[in-house]
Amino acid sequence: MEGVLWYLLASSRGGPTRVRIVRALDERPRNANQLATELDLDYTTVRHHLDVLQSDNVVRRTGGDYAAVYLFSEEAEAHWDTVEEILETVDPEA
Repeated sequence: MEGVLWYLLASSRGGPTRVRIVRALDERPRNANQLATELDLDYTTVRHHLDVLQSDNVVRRTGGDYAAVYLFSEEAEAHWDTVEEILETVDPEA
């Protein structure tokens, strides 16, 4: 999981956007529309990144399609020290 987290958040082209999403979800669970609005991103962009994070077991969905709220998976929570290290490395001032 640590390698997956480093790749998704620090090494891939979409990493900076996924970092923003992870930071927002760390504040509180949100749905894709709330994330798009709060991060000033296109809804389809947010959905794409959430799908990537979900397929790699970083986040999970609860609820229906449109109103689905995203939370961190148990596996991501178990490796939260790695997530924090990545967030600090990627943008230590945020």
